Amino acid sequence: MTTANQGERIQKVLSHAGVASRREGERLLEQGRIQVNGTVVRQPGLRVTARDHIQVDGRPVDRGQRPRHLLMYKPRGCVTTLSDPQGRATVADCLPPGQTRVFPVGRLDYDSEGLLIFTNDGELAQALMRPQTHVPKTYLTKVRGRVDAAALARLRRPFTLEGRLTRPAMVEIEHRTRHTTLRITLTEGRKHQVREMCRRVSHPVLRLRRVTYGPLHDPALRPGQTRPLTSQEVQSLREMTGLEEKGVRK
Repeated sequence: MTTANQGERIQKVLSHAGVASRREGERLLEQGRIQVNGTVVRQPGLRVTARDHIQVDGRPVDRGQRPRHLLMYKPRGCVTTLSDPQGRATVADCLPPGQTRVFPVGRLDYDSEGLLIFTNDGELAQALMRPQTHVPKTYLTKVRGRVDAAALARLRRPFTLEGRLTRPAMVEIEHRTRHTTLRITLTEGRKHQVREMCRRVSHPVLRLRRVTYGPLHDPALRPGQTRPLTSQEVQSLREMTGLEEKGVRK
């Protein structure tokens, strides 16, 4: 273990190793589940070097793990966690065999479906979830009834959710018969935001699909399928989050 500005913060090391996000790493520290060189540590700002031996729940941390980035089409009827105490299906059930130590970036509701990123790259995951990044995400949303011009205008305006104003949404009518399919693009990730928007204009959601995540779009991906991200897709995500200048690795 080191002091001052030597080494890296232990939360960053854990996230790069695919053990936990930085926030989860803080919880592991608080719970006394991390040892460095045989000693339980709880200090969030602790810095470690390559010489330090780190264990989580008694298991050594492999710090030589290569970053992995996957794109999944999350199906309806599963939770966005790697395990569930209630015994429900989880997104882990859709991961290819042998794909361990990757975690989902953000969440989709149990009844929602669509694109979801998995990675062991904690730095990128945190950057994508940072509110200030404003990564655009587009949802094809089938709602009950015929949405008129007044409701469409209301959907585009900010509204108060959990005591804070939302950012304006881009909303267009994709298809309209007895019910309406909307194309909704958000630049923030507030809990149940799309469902709440539609509820407030009296057009409850019937089906919700995330069809783009930043620059990622793959109409060929089917529910439950997963594929690796290409190097170009990872590069685009890093550029979008400011982790990397175009063509220049930081």
